[in-house]
Amino acid sequence: MEKVRVRFAPSPTGPLHIGGARSALFNYLIARKYKGEMVLRIEDTDLERSSKESEENIFSSLKWLGIDWDEGPDIGGKFAPYRQTERLDIYTKYAQQLIENGQAFYCFCSEEELERDRQEAMAKGETPKYSGRCRNLTEEQRQKFLAEGRKPVVRFKVPETGEVVIEDLVRGTVRFENEGIGDFVIVKSDGIPTYNFAVVIDDHLMEISHVVRAEEHLSNTPRQILIYEAFGWEKPVFAHISLILGKDKTKMSKRHGATSVVQYRELGYLPEAVVNFLALLGWSPQEEEEIFTMEELIQKFSLDRVAKNPAVFDMEKLRWINGYYIRHTSIERLTELAIPILEKAGYLPSELTEKEYEWVKLIVTAVQEKLHSLNEILDYMPIFTGEKVELENEEAKAVLEEEQVPQVIELLRTKLAEMHTLEPEGVKKALKEIVKESKLGGRKVYMPIRVALTGQMHGPELYYIIPVLGKELIEKRLANTLHK
Repeated sequence: MEKVRVRFAPSPTGPLHIGGARSALFNYLIARKYKGEMVLRIEDTDLERSSKESEENIFSSLKWLGIDWDEGPDIGGKFAPYRQTERLDIYTKYAQQLIENGQAFYCFCSEEELERDRQEAMAKGETPKYSGRCRNLTEEQRQKFLAEGRKPVVRFKVPETGEVVIEDLVRGTVRFENEGIGDFVIVKSDGIPTYNFAVVIDDHLMEISHVVRAEEHLSNTPRQILIYEAFGWEKPVFAHISLILGKDKTKMSKRHGATSVVQYRELGYLPEAVVNFLALLGWSPQEEEEIFTMEELIQKFSLDRVAKNPAVFDMEKLRWINGYYIRHTSIERLTELAIPILEKAGYLPSELTEKEYEWVKLIVTAVQEKLHSLNEILDYMPIFTGEKVELENEEAKAVLEEEQVPQVIELLRTKLAEMHTLEPEGVKKALKEIVKESKLGGRKVYMPIRVALTGQMHGPELYYIIPVLGKELIEKRLANTLHK
């Protein structure tokens, strides 16, 4: 394959959307697979909505996912600058070239005139497009409009006949009739270029070989190809990947849950799980396996296995993948990730002692197998904190009324008193000894201890719970629960 240069060009108008993250990932995988280069370009010409905060969010979200780039506004590169607002002179130069060649023209139409034309076209059942009113203005007419204070836009002169043919790596051959496009704006009245114009100039000058982006940009592509052809430039290869839909088959939105990368990070999802999940949104590997590291994705990914059909965002699948990665991640790493969550919820101070750190580590060890997201650790914290225990139901209450309970609790107190430190292995051994000495079955021993200590009939293993609680809290809970 020729030298591969791809780009991810988000607008900094909000947090990085999960769909944008998938586009960035696909571009990254292509660049790394073919030993190419990835460019990060910031399309910030929407002056009212763009912000530095959003730009920083894009940078940090991509880095969190493990996606890096070879050129960009933060690291520079041979085609700098990489922010569109820093390239305005470049766009002006190329717009002027089109005007001089008769391929673009100044349009003085007012908003009212354009709206009237649009309404008339719709009334006739026609697709609205520019009427061509200013296409052939004389110099005298132009000067008259300027004298009236009208600020023109620049429109691209679309050939009135013919068609644009796109050979898309995902969509196949797609055709658009020129007649239905109409002369479109390439520079607004304030001198800011439109997306369709700036993106072509940037992709050409930055030598982008492959444009991999969301399907919603397909309708923009004929305008962009017309600009490439007007300049006589070689076109990049296009690949428009499918939309991401919610489970109800509508476009992914806030009503389906979190939509930005930072939200999934805050909800306790691991970056490798999010990357693995995003890769499977619209791409299918040759084998049935669904768990892939980034390196494996780089080796296996190819655009010819990207589906045309929309990808469905299955939250349960993401939770399953995240649960897999949580179970296969070191306790030390999970503990570090859990600490901010517990701090925010008020379970920990901002500065931890070594004892408090070990306490969190024990909790993480206890619940690791049960988590699908790190935030779910909060659901288990009532088990590990507080002197009082609330019995979850009548069934739990009935467990404590069984005749063997006083014997079991007394044996537990004796065993714990004999232990200098409470550690999982030691507690596990003590519980087995209680079963043996009492001559009772496991359920008759473990269930009343569990209910007496937690109020619940299911949960983390007792040999983890007991060391987390400690002797003092255990005694208080036993006294409170059995008194009830």
